[in-house]
Amino acid sequence: MAIIRILETIEEMEQVEELQRVVWLGSETDVVPSHLLITLAHNGGLVLGAYDGDKLVGTLFGFVGLYDTPAGSRPKHCSHQMGVLPEARDAGIGFALKRAQWQFVRQQGLDCITWTYDPLLSRNGNLNIAQLGAVCNTYMREVYGEMRDDMNAGLASDRFQVDLWVNTAHVSQRMGDHPGPALKLADFESAHAPIFYPVDSAGVFIRPPGYLTIPGETALLAEIPSDFLKLKAADFGLACDWRQFTREMFETSFADGYLVTDFVYDTSGGNPRSFYVLTRGPAIS
Repeated sequence: MAIIRILETIEEMEQVEELQRVVWLGSETDVVPSHLLITLAHNGGLVLGAYDGDKLVGTLFGFVGLYDTPAGSRPKHCSHQMGVLPEARDAGIGFALKRAQWQFVRQQGLDCITWTYDPLLSRNGNLNIAQLGAVCNTYMREVYGEMRDDMNAGLASDRFQVDLWVNTAHVSQRMGDHPGPALKLADFESAHAPIFYPVDSAGVFIRPPGYLTIPGETALLAEIPSDFLKLKAADFGLACDWRQFTREMFETSFADGYLVTDFVYDTSGGNPRSFYVLTRGPAIS
């Protein structure tokens, strides 16, 4: 199990620089430099490191920002970047880093953490929405412009902005000392939550539908490819089709009052399937 530490020295920030080069290959200009990391760490921000012995295997950093309310601006924590070495993934390190961040922000007295991620990355959706309890009703087009790293090159940099409401029961149930069990696809099927749209097989991958219709139910399931990066490497045109379709689908459903409140990663049928859960009704509390 990795040990999570708050990082404060320039030597530690240089380790974070090197980790970024391994996680996001191909673009030196996207590496956040150590002098900026140490500045934000010493001015209300947070830089965390996950260590396996003396080796840095994961990192997360963020800073204090503002969000708008009807009563004016309020402070929040803006979580900018998290990365874990490839050989250390699927070991709970991302969850441990985000949980430590949640605890730090609670101690600061802030009530909200926001960050962005690619909604087509199933691994990130499962962590951010299902495990951490973040919610989303904000879809942002081309947030970072043209990106040059191997993971993002060539594809529109659309992102979810997710909100993690620090002091809610919804979040405490996911990240507290005794988290509840994750809901499964069968749970939503037994509650008669419809799948938002049919998807077609495209060989080993799935293809988005040719049109969009919002059913109007209180809860919906929206399926995405279970391994988008593998799909992108094999069929870039199909990856672009998914980007355009999910852009339309999420923008339309958010405008219609839906909120992403959960994520389901289902392996009961043999082949993994990934679904966002969209609900319309009272706010998460």
